[in-house]
Amino acid sequence: MIVAIDGPSGTGKSSTSKAVAAKLGLSYLDTGAQYRAMTWWMLSNGVDVNDAAEVATAAHKPTIVSGTDPAAPTITVDGADATGPIRTQEVTAAVSAVSAVPEVRARLVELQRSAAAAAPNGIVVEGRDIGTTVLPDATLKVFLTASAEARAARRNGELKGKEAADLAATQAALAKRDAADSGRKTSPLAKADDAIEVDTTDLTLDQVIECIVTLIEEKRAAR
Repeated sequence: MIVAIDGPSGTGKSSTSKAVAAKLGLSYLDTGAQYRAMTWWMLSNGVDVNDAAEVATAAHKPTIVSGTDPAAPTITVDGADATGPIRTQEVTAAVSAVSAVPEVRARLVELQRSAAAAAPNGIVVEGRDIGTTVLPDATLKVFLTASAEARAARRNGELKGKEAADLAATQAALAKRDAADSGRKTSPLAKADDAIEVDTTDLTLDQVIECIVTLIEEKRAAR
């Protein structure tokens, strides 16, 4: 059972994917964390992330290992825990540029396919090109969407009491990243032709989880 969950930031991919995997006893892989890990390594090692040739040359150097336990997913870079460092604003600002480099994508897609193949009971893999490029033969493909306003609000998380301008800035940042991810030449953010689209704008997290669990159970029954 290989479940591909794609979609842009703020649609609930991570929370949904982890919960679905835990509920059904499947492994879990956050491919976005791998791109962040690669970006963090580049930034930490003085690579100019805006120089595609320089990024391409360095893409083979870091050793990135993802733990696939949905209850406690981990990621290490050259043996060091990178769970916190990869979530900084600096990494967020640079990850689209690094992710667009074909050599980076080739390297990480290889890791992602290996993780899926090694999962003992199946796996839920989340990202932006899982159903289209990484695992085109996935058992189930889901593409999550949500309104721009809902995505920005979720991205800001617990920013209660913040000015509306902050929300607008977050929305603008998400739009910029969407444009970069959808417009890149190699494996752009896109909905697979056979993916089921789920709009999470007006759904609670539990409702989204239940929806996808139901889709998986229907697939299992059909097999």
